[in-house]
Order: sequence, then C-alpha cells, then structure tokens
Amino acid sequence: MKECPVIIRDNGTFQENFCQLTRDDIVCGRIRLRYGEETILTRLTELGVRFIPSAACQLASRSKVLQARIFKKFLPEHTTAVYNRHDLLSTISLFNKHGIGRVVLKQDCKDGGLGVHLFEDIESLYNRASFDRFDYPFVVQPFIDHSRDVRVIILGEYLEAYERINNHNFRRNLHCGGSASSFVLNNEQLAFCRSVLAHGGFPYGHLDLLITKDSTRMMEINLRGGLRGARLTGKEYEHKIDQIHERMLQQHLADMNTAIK
Repeated sequence: MKECPVIIRDNGTFQENFCQLTRDDIVCGRIRLRYGEETILTRLTELGVRFIPSAACQLASRSKVLQARIFKKFLPEHTTAVYNRHDLLSTISLFNKHGIGRVVLKQDCKDGGLGVHLFEDIESLYNRASFDRFDYPFVVQPFIDHSRDVRVIILGEYLEAYERINNHNFRRNLHCGGSASSFVLNNEQLAFCRSVLAHGGFPYGHLDLLITKDSTRMMEINLRGGLRGARLTGKEYEHKIDQIHERMLQQHLADMNTAIK
C-alpha cells in the first residue's frame, strides 16, 4: 500500500494523467466522460485506483439502463432495460400479460427530458423500433397517470425536495416549461430515498420520485442534476459537494494510514 498516493482533483488533470495511475492512487471528484469512455473507469478500478465517489455509482449515475438493472426493486413495477429487439419482443409479452397500456421509453444517457418518449402501447413502440432507427439500449416502463413528480436533493445533512408541475406536458422536468413547488417528504419517503442512496453506494444525489396515493417509486438518480426550482444556489451546491468529497478523501487517507501501520 502506497504511503503517498497520487491524488487527482480535477477532470483536466485526470484526462492528462490517468494512464499513469496505479494501485492506491485516488481520483477525487465526479469525472466527466464522453459516451464510450466509461470503460476507462472499469480499467482503473481493476488496477486498484480509488474513485471518490466510487466508479460504480459514477457509472450508474450516467446510465438509465444501468439504473434499471441495479435499482429495479425501487423503480415502477415492470420497468425493463431493453438491449435489443429480442428483449423488446419479450417486453411486449410481459406488458400485454399485465394489461399495460401507455408506455414511456427513456433513451440512455440523455437528460433534461430530451430522451423521454410516450407511446400509446408497447406494440406501437415496437412498430416504430422496427421501421425507424432506434438506438439500443433504452428503458421501457409503464406510464403512470395521476402521479406527482418530486425532485429530492440530498447532500450530506442538507435535504431539499420540490414538486415539478406541468399540466401541458407529461415531461414535468423544468427544462420543459414546468414550475416548482416546495414539497415536504414524510418519514417513509425520506427513508425510501436513504435506502436508494445506500443501495447504489451514492454518498449524495439528486433523486426523482414518482409519488401516487399508494406508493413512492424512484424514477432516476444522479450525482449531479439541475438546480432549477431549488432553493440551493450553484455556488452553495459546489461548496457542499466539495466538503463531502474532502471528508471522504480524508477518511480514506486515514484508513490507508491505519492499514500501513
């Protein structure tokens, strides 16, 4: 175990030097990667490089498809990751068996509502996928009407929640013209959010919840999300994130020193 590991704290330095990183070196902070570069984190993790936050939760944060696999028990029932046409045919049988009508398709790695599409039924989606160019993989889930869309921000001890409202667009995120209203989570909903974070190894996160009169389900989680509608300013947000990263880094270094002794 290294007594003096290399510590990288910004994306520029990471991109220039990741090929030189070895076991016990540390990358502190969220890494910005282009589509297709995710395997860099996999390779470095295999070499023993430590990421803060972990490479696993950074990868999950980027991919709706991966979230559909990892967080399946927290998502709306029958949410399915579709990797190819064979998967889509199986999903047709599943959705028809349960009498599911309208469905939502979510393209992987697209944010701000840009990759979210509504279809009247799963067969309509399949017909479009058969004759048009569809990029696999993607996520398919039942459309749930009469629900509330709530964004939750948890940064250590900081907690904020607000409902996103748009009566003219089923995409209720604020990039699509909606409005925000403060929302108070009950104890059960807060415990649900904490369970999601713990399950994915997320030290903090932005969670999108779909709340009905009968249940609370997760729609998506991200290490970084938009702040439109939040009380928290961008400067305050960055400060809180930096504090969390620094605490995690110092704890990891202390653990390393204990192991060396």
